[in-house]
Amino acid sequence: MNNLKSKQNSFAAFFGKIHRQRYLLLMSMPFLIWVLLFNYLPLLGWSIAFKDFKLKGDVFKSFFSSQWVGFKHFEALFADFTTQGRFYLALRNTLGMSLMLMVFGFVMPIIFALMLNEIRAPRFKRVTQTISYLPHFISWVVAAGMISAMLSTEGPINDILASLGLVEKRIPFLANGKLFWGIMTGSEIWKELGWNAIIFLAAIAGVDPGLYESAGIDGASRMKQIWHITLPCIMPVITVILIMNVGWLISIGFEKQMLLGSDITRNYSEVLDVYAIRYGIGQSRYSFGTAIGIFKSLVSIILVLTANTFAKKAGDTSII
Repeated sequence: MNNLKSKQNSFAAFFGKIHRQRYLLLMSMPFLIWVLLFNYLPLLGWSIAFKDFKLKGDVFKSFFSSQWVGFKHFEALFADFTTQGRFYLALRNTLGMSLMLMVFGFVMPIIFALMLNEIRAPRFKRVTQTISYLPHFISWVVAAGMISAMLSTEGPINDILASLGLVEKRIPFLANGKLFWGIMTGSEIWKELGWNAIIFLAAIAGVDPGLYESAGIDGASRMKQIWHITLPCIMPVITVILIMNVGWLISIGFEKQMLLGSDITRNYSEVLDVYAIRYGIGQSRYSFGTAIGIFKSLVSIILVLTANTFAKKAGDTSII
């Protein structure tokens, strides 16, 4: 009887809470429906990775009439994992550029946010922030045109290097595959530096000013205050952002690679997304392209869970 009454009280409390928050729940319904329609419902399309899907007129008829083939497309994907296979090269390029972005593209916004926080001239600080944010709002199509013009053999970068006597012959930057990863990393940092620093600036703004005052009284320099106060206080935010970035390690995108890459640099510019477009959608192998997408998603989930586990054990900070 006591257990039954306890369950009844729990249900009454639960439904009472729903009734009290009914307006908040109704307000959140459109967003819940949006997530279900655009994030979870499309997961049904994953089933074509296990079918021999061929688009013939009506999409729905083709979807339901396609023959099940099991892991055929995954076997074809991993069969291309040889030292000269396109899948191997695409995976290598994806991980290589992603790791470079993790090292430099993640650290630079933190350093930039710390430097902005030390600026004492408000007007100069606002101007610097505004200038750093602007590239984020430029589309990659426009940005790629600017980068191509800057790095061309007749562009300003080569002009500067030649005028300083650092090079005897102009460098075709975008035609050298070995330079492509560095160009992509530098371009991404230039475009997203200010935008990615926003969350770290917000975290720094939440640090108790009294800690700095106490440290100043004890004779701590600005550098020591940054190292012993600012960084430890924003470390939970840094950890959470790092875990989330690890999940995107294998999903670097495709816009900048397609816009700045060429057949000359293909062995260094082709990433998994470009590989899926060329050998999946481009050749009407929709099932093969879906298999690549599933592979990326599973690897991303494993990476996030692994990074979250390590972060939780190391610093008791996690997203799950």
